Amino acid sequence: MNLDTIVALATGTGGAISVIRLSGEHSINISDKIFKGANSKKIASMEGYTLAYGSIIDTDFTTIDQVVVSLFRAPRSYTSEDIVEISCHASPYIEQKIIELLLQHGCRAAEPGEFTQRAYLSGKLDLVQAEAVADIISSSSKASHQMAMNQMKGGYSKEFTLLRGELIHFCSMLELELDFSEEDVEFVNRDELKDLLSKIELKISSLIGSFRHGNAIKNGVPTAIIGSPNVGKSTLLNTLLKDDRALVSDIAGTTRDTIEECINLSGIAFRFIDTAGIRQTDDLIESMGIEKTFAQISKASLILLVINPPQLSSSSPVLSIYNDLNNQIDKIDISPSQELIIVVNKSDLSTEEDLLDLTTYIKSTLQLESFAISAKSSQGIKPLEEYLSNQYASALKSESVTINNIRHIDYLTQAQECVYRAQAALLDPYITTDFIATDIRQTINHISSIIGEVTTQDILKNIFQNFCIGK
Repeated sequence: MNLDTIVALATGTGGAISVIRLSGEHSINISDKIFKGANSKKIASMEGYTLAYGSIIDTDFTTIDQVVVSLFRAPRSYTSEDIVEISCHASPYIEQKIIELLLQHGCRAAEPGEFTQRAYLSGKLDLVQAEAVADIISSSSKASHQMAMNQMKGGYSKEFTLLRGELIHFCSMLELELDFSEEDVEFVNRDELKDLLSKIELKISSLIGSFRHGNAIKNGVPTAIIGSPNVGKSTLLNTLLKDDRALVSDIAGTTRDTIEECINLSGIAFRFIDTAGIRQTDDLIESMGIEKTFAQISKASLILLVINPPQLSSSSPVLSIYNDLNNQIDKIDISPSQELIIVVNKSDLSTEEDLLDLTTYIKSTLQLESFAISAKSSQGIKPLEEYLSNQYASALKSESVTINNIRHIDYLTQAQECVYRAQAALLDPYITTDFIATDIRQTINHISSIIGEVTTQDILKNIFQNFCIGK
C-alpha cells in the first residue's frame, strides 16, 4: 500500500471556487495543521461526509483564506483512503499558497490520474471504469458523455467478467483432462465449449464493430464535404454552422485548403471538413488543395458528395448527370467502414420531376442515400441533419455499449484471434487438448487485460499519465 499522502488542485481555471484535494493516511492530520475551524473545530473530530467552515493559517499565523473543508473517511471515499477537500476562493495565489503549506507539512504533489489510479488499485473501479473517468471529463457532447457514462457503469466489464469466469471453468476442466490423459477421460462437454466460444466470438465481434462509431463520437464524427468546384460545398458548411465561416465565390477553385469546424447535431459532435473542389487543374496551389481533399476522404467516417441538380449540370439531356455522378464516385475510394451520401444542392433551380428521377436513380441503382437541398435558402437541411445524427443515435441509448478505446480494441482483436484458433482446434481431431487449453488461456488473459485483472506497471503508467492532475 502506498502510504504517501498526495495533494493536487482538483478544479480547472475560470471559476469562483477552487477545490484542493488530499488523499492518503495522513490527510486529516496534515490538513489540521493548517486549518483553524470555527469554534476551534478539528477535522479529526468530524464524521465522514460532513463539512466544516474555517480558515487556512500560514506559518506566521496570518490568514490565507476562509474555506470550507469536506471530509470523506476511508474506506467510503473515491480512493478508499481518507480524503480531505478544501474549497477556497479561486485565486491562483491562494491555491498555490495552500498547496505549498500542505507540501511543507508532509504531502506529495499528485501525479496525473493518481487519485483514480488509487481508486483502481483499491478495487473501487476496474480499469475500464477508470479509463471512463478521463472520457467523462473530456466529453464535449451528449453522445460522448453518454458513451463514457455507460462505460463507467461497468456494463460490459460485468459481461466480460462473466464470460471470463466461464472460460476459466472450461480451461480448468481441460487442464484437468490433461492430468488424466492416459485414462482417456473427458471432463469438458465439447458442444458446450463450442457454444461458449461462439457466444464470446459474437460479443467480441460486436464490440470491435462498434469502434468506428465509438471513436468517431469520442473525437467528433469526421464528415468530409466534397464535390466539383462551385457546387456549393462552402455554402453548405456555412449553412450547417449558421455562420459565414467559409469564403463563398462564383470563381471556381476558391477553396484551396481544408476548413474544419465542429457542429453539435442532436447531442452528437460532427467535424465537418470543407474541401477543395475536385477537378483537373494546372494551378499548383489548387492541386495541393485537391490532394488534401483526397487525404480527408480517406480519414472521414461520412462523406457528403455535393452535386448540382440536373438542369445545372450540363446543357445535355438529364441522363448526362448520371454519367457525371458515376465518374465522380469512381474517383474516390470508399471503404466498407465509410458511408457516402449524395447531396443534390441548388434543388430550387430544378424541376421536381428531374429531382425525383435523380434521387430514385441514386437510391435504386447506386444504393446510396441522397438529399435534395438548397444550401443558400436552408431548404432540405433539417432532414439531412436528422439523418446524420440518427446514424450515431445508438450511442445515446442508456444501456448501449460502444468501444472507443484503442487499448481495448487491441486486446479484443487478440482475443478474437485466440477464439478463432480454439474454434478451429475443436473441429480438428488431430489437435490435442493442450493446444485448445492454451488458446482459451490466452483469450482469458486478453479479456483480463481489458478490465485490469491482468496488467503491468507500464500499462498503468501509460493509461494514467494522460489524465489531468487532480483526478
